[in-house]
Amino acid sequence: MSKKIGVLIFPAGEINSVELHDALATCVNIDLYGASSVDKHGEYVFKNYIGGLPMISEKDFFDEFNKVIEENNIDVVFPTHDTVADFFAENKDKIKASIIVADRRTAQVCRDKRKTYEVFENESFCPVVYKDINTYPVFIKPRKGQGSVGAKLIRSAGDMTDNIDLCDYVITEYLPGKEITVDCFTDKNGNLRVVLPRSRDRLLAGISVSAKDEELTDEIKNIADTINSKLKFRGLWWFQLKEDNDKKMKLLEVSTRCAGTMCMARARGVNLALLSVYDALGYDVEVFINPYHIKLDRSLISRYKIDYEYENVYFDFDDTLIINNKVHLPAISFLYQCKNKGKKIFLITKHETDIYEDLKKYDLPESLFEEIILLKPKENKEDYIKKEKAIFIDNMYAERKSVITKLGIPVFDVDAIEVLLDWRI
Repeated sequence: MSKKIGVLIFPAGEINSVELHDALATCVNIDLYGASSVDKHGEYVFKNYIGGLPMISEKDFFDEFNKVIEENNIDVVFPTHDTVADFFAENKDKIKASIIVADRRTAQVCRDKRKTYEVFENESFCPVVYKDINTYPVFIKPRKGQGSVGAKLIRSAGDMTDNIDLCDYVITEYLPGKEITVDCFTDKNGNLRVVLPRSRDRLLAGISVSAKDEELTDEIKNIADTINSKLKFRGLWWFQLKEDNDKKMKLLEVSTRCAGTMCMARARGVNLALLSVYDALGYDVEVFINPYHIKLDRSLISRYKIDYEYENVYFDFDDTLIINNKVHLPAISFLYQCKNKGKKIFLITKHETDIYEDLKKYDLPESLFEEIILLKPKENKEDYIKKEKAIFIDNMYAERKSVITKLGIPVFDVDAIEVLLDWRI
């Protein structure tokens, strides 16, 4: 594998595309790209980002998409939306790269929950499906929805609204028990190699934000084997289950795309995205799982862009780079980001003890800094800052106020270092 593998994520703006980025961006033999028709979060994450592609419904989509593939030496494409996965499965022969997706029939079945339940209607794990609502409670969800959008528990006739067209929905028994997602990987020979259940303990907009690994019971493994035998997967995929009144697992849905919380599998040592890339290129893969249990909890994170170009960074030491006698991790991460980008770092401080000894104490190399500017207590930092393309970072309000007032350059407190972090790797 002397040539790097070109991998394209499309579309590259949602939670699952961020997971694919995180799974693949640090792989030394992969050149990773993100592309979208509608710009969302991808440009904040992908170092190589391509926006403005046509929608898949537009007639010039294949010409423009293949142009991206050829110009960037793309070998493998990950579709990240169910509709896109279905579209790519139907049009594999029109795309000049390998697609991480199931075959056409499987993609169609996974995209339409009515078709999913028809395939598995004779299996004990298939929920009861109704043609009409003649009993309560029932659960309705769009045939082609995702992320719980449009799903609704119907406890009585009063829960129905005039704008619900049941022709576009599936109606199933209400499942009151716990819900799990099962992350899977099927290799090029059709062998189901990975089955990793995880809980869905708390959701945000249909996405699991709190989860833990669950035991792989015989029941779950048998369901996974049955799904894998009746559909034809290649690479990563997942399905969801929910307990009925008798604590038996029933199928909610199956999907051929990456799930946003597949990071749980990666956290246990199973990089489903990377396995899928290697498998798509015809390589044999091995799988091992780390011998520990894991819990996940997450909230929204913020990524920023500012329209100020800086080349010189003036950084304080006490309570900025060092906080509570420890190196502040966001600060040191930012400083090495600056080194990677060729920016100059000036340590500017009124540190009272030997600054060089204290740098050694915290294992901070002097070479990290272009210059170490040591001031006396009554000296003003703004007098030592060259304002051309410069920023100033200091925990002291008075210092920041003086610098921004006299020099007019951006100033940042410690809490605002995150504004300067570049997540694109």
